[in-house]
Amino acid sequence: MRPWLAAALILIVPAGSLQAQQYPLRPVRLVVGFPPGGGVDINARLLAPRLSEILGQQFVVDNKPGAGTNIANEFVAKAAPDGYTLLLTSPALAINMSLYSRLPFDTLRDFAPVSMFSESPNLLLVPAALPVASARELVARAKSMPGKLNFSSAGPGTSQHLAGVLLMMRTGISAVHIPYKGSAPSLTALIAGEVDFSFANVTAVQGYIKSGRLRALAITSPKRDAQLPEVPTMKEAGIDGVEVSVWFGVFAPAATPKEIVQTLAGAIQRAAHDGDMRRRLHEQGAEPVGSTPEQFAAFMRAEIARWAEVVKVSGARAD
Repeated sequence: MRPWLAAALILIVPAGSLQAQQYPLRPVRLVVGFPPGGGVDINARLLAPRLSEILGQQFVVDNKPGAGTNIANEFVAKAAPDGYTLLLTSPALAINMSLYSRLPFDTLRDFAPVSMFSESPNLLLVPAALPVASARELVARAKSMPGKLNFSSAGPGTSQHLAGVLLMMRTGISAVHIPYKGSAPSLTALIAGEVDFSFANVTAVQGYIKSGRLRALAITSPKRDAQLPEVPTMKEAGIDGVEVSVWFGVFAPAATPKEIVQTLAGAIQRAAHDGDMRRRLHEQGAEPVGSTPEQFAAFMRAEIARWAEVVKVSGARAD
């Protein structure tokens, strides 16, 4: 091509399109609405260095906890839609649509779903001292003493709380919800026998199960976990409709160019299915996903609708 023709073509191509084609040109911020050490943060710190390798620019994890993840959510929703400020989050983004009556953003309007990176199921757990050996026995115990059993969660409206509500909805039992300020105190109370049962992410509790301090009655995924093959699924345990996985996905501000969204999605898909990454996720009790933007958008619409029903039944409000 003649030099003058190449220059002319560059002039007629919008600057935004050129930037999208060359993306990324500088470091990218991966915002997390949780403090360091939790499941979302762990996934972000697994993903960020691999994206740096694939895309040739540094991906930096930026923890912005608080307000039920809404500080981070609002920050990214209102960021420049250029692909340099992203959100890595969990079901909280879908749940908050119903949990809060007023939000400074709209999940469906203000975010562009990029890709679900991974997902990890929850476990139905009881303290070792509780004399129940299966989910059926726990349900029978709850039915024999209505309203006497209690369960812990990381707080009102969290996926742990709503998994407990789902269990009550699907089995007809009645139990008292005891909210704590975070997953760690919720697990501490469960281990100490201060509560009768709880739901928690596989990643957080494998050590307690293997040491015998907690007993896993069922897993909330469609299939058993390779790290805990002896634990039946909820369906195998005789309870339908309580499949509650914690997913970890990436979002961009809504007006981010499609070319950038597709570039990021392709990189996340590649990262998720890298052999070493698959191994590391499996060690954490998680499964790699790597969805397309279209698949993730459809999933989010269904997720928001599902949790809206459960939040309504629970009566939980966060404002």
